[in-house]
Amino acid sequence: MDWNALELSIRLALWTCAVLLPVGLCVARVLAWRSFRAKGFVEALIALPLVLPPTVLGYYLLVAFGATSVLGRAYQSLFGSSLVFTFEGLLLASVIFNLPFAIQPLQRAFEAVPLHVREAAWVSGLSSWRTFWRVELPLAWMGVVSALALVFAHTLGEFGVVLMVGGSIPGETKTVAIAIYDRVQAFDDVAAGVMSAFLLAFSFIAIGLVYMLAGRRSQPHV
Repeated sequence: MDWNALELSIRLALWTCAVLLPVGLCVARVLAWRSFRAKGFVEALIALPLVLPPTVLGYYLLVAFGATSVLGRAYQSLFGSSLVFTFEGLLLASVIFNLPFAIQPLQRAFEAVPLHVREAAWVSGLSSWRTFWRVELPLAWMGVVSALALVFAHTLGEFGVVLMVGGSIPGETKTVAIAIYDRVQAFDDVAAGVMSAFLLAFSFIAIGLVYMLAGRRSQPHV
């Protein structure tokens, strides 16, 4: 087991969850309860990482983060370092390719909150902010758990985008998925098998948790 790569992968997954949770809550809430002309386009844009090949998405992110891009130059001038082949660039890429895994479960959870429940909270004198914290979020907690589980598991297993944007720098951008690839290239089947088994087990548990919560949600209340 490459413990440095595993530690970096877990750190990347935790940071991605921390960034995407508030972003996902805000975006999902708007998409769930507001209608606007470009809503379908926004939803399609968010879902794009689901259908794009990871290497294609990774290539466009590599171009967008590069030293010749507006974003790359702005980051370079502000922080004095490049976005490409750094943990910061990897984190930004991770946030982008995990958008659908965070926003879609949250959006479905907010859509399931009955409108009359929100209206009752407003009539009772609760502000929109207090309604969100005391009514909406507790009712949508299963969507929050599902989103965090999916984002965490997907971040640990992502390969194509990570390789394109971060490369394979030990301690900086070499995640456990990249470490598995390197071990296979070196014909170290034992180490590759151990790390692959870990990712398989963790992904199974995460997906099982999501389906378990979805099953509880679909059960009729007596």
